[in-house]
Amino acid sequence: MKIFLPRIEISLPQIRDNARMLSELYGKKGISIMGVSKAVLGEPSIVRAMIQGGARFIADSRIENIEKMKAAGITTQFVLLRTPLSQAESVVRSADISLNTEIETLKKLSYYAKAGNKNHQVIVMVELGDLREGVLPLDLSEFIRQAISLSHIKIVGIGCNLACYGGVKPADKNMHELSELFDIIENEFHLGLTIISGGNSANYEWYRSTQDVGKINNFRLGESILLGLETVNRKTIPGLHTDAFKLVAEVIESKKKPSFPFGDIGQDAFGNVPVFQDKGIHQRVIIALGKQDILVSSLKSNNSLEILGSSSDHIILNSKNNNLKVGDEVNFSLDYGGLLAAMTSPFIKKHFISSVHPEIGKFGRDQGARKILPQAYG
Repeated sequence: MKIFLPRIEISLPQIRDNARMLSELYGKKGISIMGVSKAVLGEPSIVRAMIQGGARFIADSRIENIEKMKAAGITTQFVLLRTPLSQAESVVRSADISLNTEIETLKKLSYYAKAGNKNHQVIVMVELGDLREGVLPLDLSEFIRQAISLSHIKIVGIGCNLACYGGVKPADKNMHELSELFDIIENEFHLGLTIISGGNSANYEWYRSTQDVGKINNFRLGESILLGLETVNRKTIPGLHTDAFKLVAEVIESKKKPSFPFGDIGQDAFGNVPVFQDKGIHQRVIIALGKQDILVSSLKSNNSLEILGSSSDHIILNSKNNNLKVGDEVNFSLDYGGLLAAMTSPFIKKHFISSVHPEIGKFGRDQGARKILPQAYG
């Protein structure tokens, strides 16, 4: 079997375990989870692992990813995390639920839902301070009033997004405000809302510290399932795997060279004027990976290699005491930005470690030997 380089190695059992442990943790207080698949481009094998772990919904920000998952035979409730007006027809056709903040978009969704003789479900997002998407609380009642006047649109919930654009933390104040807004809407319109989506992987610390989750009954989780982290302080959630993804690259040059360039220094390939410190002669290694493939700042060497710099196609390392030769492999762990870039790059192949059966719940936690599946995905 040919092993491709560069590649990202993906442990499906670890992803499944993370989803299961989070489902159990949040389920203790009646909170379901949406597995967010956007960082992995809706990769069906990863999504199946999330579902096996207990994710009741799969949420993505790209309708193309949802279409791919459905084409792969995945059956679940699909949630679109953003709704471009121009893609309304595809949204109605492929997503069961979408998050919305604009009446004009709802009108277009209603038009295509009517044409398809179906109802489209909507979660209305509320602005609670992070200043990404959301209807302002003072405008929410009027927004709901206009939304329910549209045929073939069914409002099924409200939600909010925090700790994403503005870095605003989930806390008792904003979470309780969302619960209060739910009560106001229910008392005024009697909609029977079933989803109150209180946030994302940043909600872990609030959940652990609060005495009362209020009406919150759903979280949208990507990073905590995939990387085992909460996203306020980027700390490991106890019991979760943090190494489900590993990036592997090939050494293509290994030589002793000066640490300080010789010649007149101008701009590099990206318009920057680099600054160097002379540390003498050292062993410099080049790997076949660059800025076109990966967010270089996201990489953390698992062999204590020092990243000196990068170009479009190369990353230069100080190999220190590692005796690396041409053809050797080096590996890195990734943060969320690095995972997103690596899964998006067509030049990084995807290899799955062990397997998760397509049938939900087929394997237990301890089953499945470690092996690399023969599939390699571009």
